[in-house]
Amino acid sequence: MIDFGVSLKKQVELDKIFDRYAIKESDIKEKFVRSPGKGGQNVNKASTAVYLKHLPTGVEVKYHRERTQGLNRFLARRLLAEKIEEKILGELSKKRQMIEKIRNRKKKRSKRAKEKFFRNKKITSRKKEMREKVSY
Repeated sequence: MIDFGVSLKKQVELDKIFDRYAIKESDIKEKFVRSPGKGGQNVNKASTAVYLKHLPTGVEVKYHRERTQGLNRFLARRLLAEKIEEKILGELSKKRQMIEKIRNRKKKRSKRAKEKFFRNKKITSRKKEMREKVSY
């Protein structure tokens, strides 16, 4: 197990994901490049950005959000595993399901659905009107 500078729990979780999708460290080509953007001297001197390529699937990932190389290596591997999962599972992947869920939430209701909603609302209000008032 490679030490990425994250908690043991997170490393074990990543190993489980790698085992689930049969991703081997030997199948991953890793390069370190200089990060673009802000970061000052650290960015200009050190190669903290990580480029990963999974050779069997051809999935590529470049990650450079954090300042430390170790953390970027860990997060890049996690992102690589997500992309491979999405490629393998397609429509069944968790990410795809979340996107569909959000899309359905934002979708406008059809005219028929609105009519049904208001019809049920009216029926409920009539039921409430017919109830007797309780006196104490």
